[in-house]
Amino acid sequence: MHYFRVTGRGPDGSPLQAVIQAKTKQDAKKALERKGIRIDKLEQRKDFNYTVITATNNKLKGKKQAYSVQELKSAFEKHGYKSVKVEPVLLDFKMKPSQQSILQFINLSSFMLQEEMAYDKILEILAEEEQNATLKHALKGIQSELKKGREGEDVFKQYEWVFGKFPAYMLGLATKSGNMNEVYLATAKYMERDAEYKRSLRSAFLSPAFTVVLMMGAVVYYVGWIFPATAGMFTRFGMPAPPMTAATLVMSDWFIENGWWVMLLIIVPIGSLFMWFRSPKGMFYRDKWMVQLPIIGHLLHKTSIEIFFRVFGSVYSGADNNIETLRAASEASRNKWMEHGVKEIAIPMMLRDGAALVPALATSKVFNQTTLNRLRSGAETGNILASANQIARFFEQETTYKMKGVIGSIEMIVMIYIGVVLVLLTVVSSEIAMVSPPVPGMG
Repeated sequence: MHYFRVTGRGPDGSPLQAVIQAKTKQDAKKALERKGIRIDKLEQRKDFNYTVITATNNKLKGKKQAYSVQELKSAFEKHGYKSVKVEPVLLDFKMKPSQQSILQFINLSSFMLQEEMAYDKILEILAEEEQNATLKHALKGIQSELKKGREGEDVFKQYEWVFGKFPAYMLGLATKSGNMNEVYLATAKYMERDAEYKRSLRSAFLSPAFTVVLMMGAVVYYVGWIFPATAGMFTRFGMPAPPMTAATLVMSDWFIENGWWVMLLIIVPIGSLFMWFRSPKGMFYRDKWMVQLPIIGHLLHKTSIEIFFRVFGSVYSGADNNIETLRAASEASRNKWMEHGVKEIAIPMMLRDGAALVPALATSKVFNQTTLNRLRSGAETGNILASANQIARFFEQETTYKMKGVIGSIEMIVMIYIGVVLVLLTVVSSEIAMVSPPVPGMG
């Protein structure tokens, strides 16, 4: 989100100057036009490099945000600075901070909160120490907005693109919480488990798939181009090729003639499937099918359930129809199928029919029986929150242990595949070395 300053006239024709937030200048224009505001000038707040001389003749350099060069220059001169030089930042790339940087900020904030430091001071210290320019600006902006008395939830929502949707929601929630440190610790734990979930997906699917595809590409290149050049001597000398060599040469000729069609038949469906998986409907079915995969599917499902209840337990207020809590937890679960079940089935059932939490979640059919049984026990004893936290801890232990075993098995299968391919290539290649061409004049 960027700040834009508009100068113009309001719907009643009176002069107007205001500041608006929007993702782009075009979005800001549309928002102002919808309000009936006539725009004379629209300026975006940008970064400027400055060089000034202080009253004690010290030279200062730095970077500051403003709406124009003249505005920043006038501000420095007003405060007594001399030889003011202001230039716009030419390459102003705002790189999103890494998840590790966000996690470090949250953990350090939690530590300082335990030391009973004021939150305003925490933001000031961490902003000064932060190396990532985007996160530094975000922390300074949050500190400034909170000083003005704005609600923490609204302030952090502006920076969703920096922190991520759920961490921004939790950090905003913490500002009005009676125990900020507890909320920060819960957010850090969520981010750690979310990162672990992504690593598991990469280890279980992406890394093996990349290795297999790379190996297949190497085999195709060898069979299609390298091997024929080596085995071509049989054709040149009119010799009968050994069985495996002959079969490989036939395969090579066929692939060279039909290779483009084969590649299109493979790449186009896979590419189309990946593009479809990026659509809302595609993401729903992708996540639904993923949890049904043999061996690893139930672990991915349990990991999503764990993240769901970890978030649920962090923000649950005790009300049986805590709708906002359910929405936040479903969005954080990293599973669009589960999110759809909660938001489109369970929540409407609770609002429309007045259903209790556990029956509504059971109707959504996105939670396993173990989860539902534990929730029912918690509902009977009047402590849903304890049950939610137990589910999260139990599934964390189970999935962490079992996922390591599954990923190890997948890596072993990939290694066996690589070994088999290398052995076959070695055997085919060695067959050529065992055949001697006829010597001229002898036979």
